[in-house]
Amino acid sequence: MCAAVTGLRRPPEGLTDSKLLTPKRRDALAAVLGDWVTCHALGHASPEEIDDLGMTAALRLAAVRALEALPVVPDAVILDGKHNYLGGPWHVRTVIKGDQSCVSVAAASVLAKVRRDTMMAELGATTAAYEPFAFGDNAGYPSPVHRAALEEWGPTPHHRVSWSYLDALPRWRHLKKIRVPVDTAAPGSTEDGDGVQLGLDF
Repeated sequence: MCAAVTGLRRPPEGLTDSKLLTPKRRDALAAVLGDWVTCHALGHASPEEIDDLGMTAALRLAAVRALEALPVVPDAVILDGKHNYLGGPWHVRTVIKGDQSCVSVAAASVLAKVRRDTMMAELGATTAAYEPFAFGDNAGYPSPVHRAALEEWGPTPHHRVSWSYLDALPRWRHLKKIRVPVDTAAPGSTEDGDGVQLGLDF
């Protein structure tokens, strides 16, 4: 999760939703975004926290960590998507496809995606035990290579074990964690504040 605070300067050319950019273009943009944004910060939730809390609460946890790591306190948060999983005490405005219409959200999208890809590559290089999963070369659970590795080796400590992918893995189904869903996200406001605005994306 990335929180990016931007000013009124012209954004780098081609800045948009990270999913619409090639890896090479994302890396090039990330290299200049660090200087272009006023500031930015990253927040993470671990696989264990996602399993324990559920995705909505884990998203909020990662977002709060990113916001609290900023050197400034934003007056308003522009949240990508239609669901306000962040809530108070921030003034939140949700924008569907905000990473295509808001430069702060687009900047957060690119910075978060590049950091995530870097972490996956680092994880893939950590130990030969993870080599079958090709962490650095695929997007995760849906890829054929990753699914084949899961069937053979089972989930690693870096996999969520409360997710349904384990249902399709008879050898490892017993590892699935059953969690009673609890939505702990606060309702929050949808009003804009004046002053600093912040784009939040993951």
